[in-house]
Amino acid sequence: MKGFTSRLFTDTYTADETAGTLSAEWAERLGLSTNVVVGVGAFDAHMGAVGGQIEPYHLSKVMGTSTCDILVAPAAEMEGKLIRGICGQVNGSVIPGMIGLEAGQSAFGDTYAWFKNLLAWPLNSLSSSSIIDSKTAEALKEELLGKIIPELSRQAGLLPVEGNSELAIDWFNGRRTPDADQTLKGAITGLGLGSDAPRVFKALAEATCFGAKSIVDRFVQEGIPVKGLIGIGGVAKKSPYIMQMMADILGMPIRIHQFEHTCALGAAMFAAVVAGIYPTVEDAMAAMGRGFDAEYYPNNQYKGIYQDKYKQYIALGKFIELH
Repeated sequence: MKGFTSRLFTDTYTADETAGTLSAEWAERLGLSTNVVVGVGAFDAHMGAVGGQIEPYHLSKVMGTSTCDILVAPAAEMEGKLIRGICGQVNGSVIPGMIGLEAGQSAFGDTYAWFKNLLAWPLNSLSSSSIIDSKTAEALKEELLGKIIPELSRQAGLLPVEGNSELAIDWFNGRRTPDADQTLKGAITGLGLGSDAPRVFKALAEATCFGAKSIVDRFVQEGIPVKGLIGIGGVAKKSPYIMQMMADILGMPIRIHQFEHTCALGAAMFAAVVAGIYPTVEDAMAAMGRGFDAEYYPNNQYKGIYQDKYKQYIALGKFIELH
């Protein structure tokens, strides 16, 4: 690696700054003028957090196949702090003038998709039918595949919240945060002959929410308060079951942003600042933000049960790391 850093760029820019103007080639292809200004780029999840109207010390959770958890804090309040075990800490990476902190989970929606595919193996493998024609068989398969997760969520939601039910670890694609280790594997324990699909799905859902709690706990342990949660992305919009469980396990409300494509909206907000329509990113967020259309509040009756089960999750995780 000798001499590598000397060949890297040294200047950085925030996404509210102008990188230049549209090239003649692209102006012609898009039917636009070469006077169109082009802003500096940024990570999709960082712009998604802006599109989702992130606030200081509120954790913006971009929830899809994995999660990207974004938190911003005023630069003056972060002086001398380096948060241990997260993905990154960069000045101005989300909102200029603030420190952007990123964490996340390697598998979130992917965990549910894996279990769906596991259950759907017969459907996917037995492609022909002696009873119905191939076109009808394919249509039936697609219909059934689309119903698996909604029905699992409905059935799992009917189960009691118990401290001695099946327990899972969500590291099916390694662990991103806290303390990244992509060699780690997931686990499901406490299985018995009564462990049907909804019960295992419930354990997997709890595991992903426990993984989210471990991220919040790391921020708090490192002196960064988490004052609220903002949910954006596909899972946040489509799964009330998971969102309610997350509020219960984390013990705090979670607001769901009403706009589905917050990464695109955030990019538009930055573009509006670059174009001079708004003076700051905060002004663009206030003017262009769509607000929130749902909020989930924790059920205090589950607090003690989930606290105990979270301790089991931590203990099982430590065992897996050692073995």
